[in-house]
Amino acid sequence: MMDGELGAFLRSRREALPPGRVGLPEGPRRRTPGLRRAELATLAQVSVEYLTRLEQGRDTRPSPEILAALADALQLTDADREHLRQLAAANHSRQLCPRGTPAVARTVRPSVRALLDAVRDTPAHVTNRLGDLLAWNDPFDRLARPLGLLDGSRPNLPWWLFTDERAREAFADWAEMADHQVAELHRLRQGDPATDEFADRLARTVGLPFADRWRRRPVPAAQHGIRALRHPQAGPLRLAFETLTVGDAGDQWLVAHLPADPATATRLDQLLGRAPGRLRAVAG
Repeated sequence: MMDGELGAFLRSRREALPPGRVGLPEGPRRRTPGLRRAELATLAQVSVEYLTRLEQGRDTRPSPEILAALADALQLTDADREHLRQLAAANHSRQLCPRGTPAVARTVRPSVRALLDAVRDTPAHVTNRLGDLLAWNDPFDRLARPLGLLDGSRPNLPWWLFTDERAREAFADWAEMADHQVAELHRLRQGDPATDEFADRLARTVGLPFADRWRRRPVPAAQHGIRALRHPQAGPLRLAFETLTVGDAGDQWLVAHLPADPATATRLDQLLGRAPGRLRAVAG
């Protein structure tokens, strides 16, 4: 994880916690969003100086007891607690096994491309930690191209989601999708300056819809689930997605999309120009 990410995450949750939820007055003279640093330090029974060092990234190895006290004081959800645990574990691992940050992967092995072609009935693509679409099969091309996702020489999912109005038309749960993409960028940063450069460019281009989420640090959602999609040619679709890590480096992922109900299976058959019933719906 990026140096200081643990502290930045704690600060984001402190600033998002309304004082009233912990029994403190919410007066009009407050200049700090959420809790003040001194208030959180009191609730967690740590010193303000130590909390300052944590939030500024000058201390990256808090004890489990301190993390638990901060999590309780911040009233973190189970997902937030798990993310906090992962950040702390990553900091310990970096000190035990220091290594350089690998470059962002932009090439796909021939065997992975062959795998994409082998799943010819299922829309699937390969992505890296910036959300670049590195390779995809014909079913995914037919699914994604009418949405504008594959426009340009280097298609990128987060960039399309935030900059293309067709993305908002395609996803009824656009805000949830946006949270997930920002959370994934944070989760996969791995000390890579290219991620921060990408986030800076996207923030300058989009403004608050991205910048606010980047600062707020939403926690990643599951790597599988069901998404509702309003396709301009096929109509409403419910797609079950699964995310699989490709290779040993863990810097590329293959994402496959399956119909989540019989109606979607029928519409996908029509979109892909194949005989009905080639791809069965999975249980939702």
